[in-house]
Amino acid sequence: YREAGLAKLAVQPGERALEIGFGTGHCLLALARAAGEAGKVAGVDISEGMLKVAQERLAAAGLAGRVELHNADAAHLPFEANTFDAIFMSFCLELFDTPEIPRVLEQCWKVLRPGGRLCTVTLAKQAQDNLAVRIYEWFHEKMPGVVDCRPIFARQALQEAGFETDEATQMSMWGLPVEVILALKPG
Repeated sequence: YREAGLAKLAVQPGERALEIGFGTGHCLLALARAAGEAGKVAGVDISEGMLKVAQERLAAAGLAGRVELHNADAAHLPFEANTFDAIFMSFCLELFDTPEIPRVLEQCWKVLRPGGRLCTVTLAKQAQDNLAVRIYEWFHEKMPGVVDCRPIFARQALQEAGFETDEATQMSMWGLPVEVILALKPG
């Protein structure tokens, strides 16, 4: 799923890319390699533990100098306006409470340059949920500490934030719908 998202985002040499919710840093490696020596990659994650793991992974790969990591909340990104060419979020947007999603996307809009692109890989909410989604949502409601995210209407949220969402790929993970969406900030 993440590889499909990274391919859809297609970071090019020399670009500036941001990953929100980088976790253990696997995708940061791919972004840093794609951006090359002329590019720059930044990452934001709210977990200090994940930041340490990602730092170690980047150092072991010899890419620590190309990636700037921040322990921060995506609802308050620590970057200037129009900083990035590309933003990547994989299984991250659905971790935010529903009222926070527009704030996160507003922050993405702010730091993304006009004409820039945002790729999200999300558990997708659909008009008619299947049994797997209904069971998953029940567990999310009853045990949010264990099942910490839930399917969302990501494409709708992106469009409401002003992004153009022409390209989306539908996938499935254990019967749960996953959407890989490429969104553009009009420029």
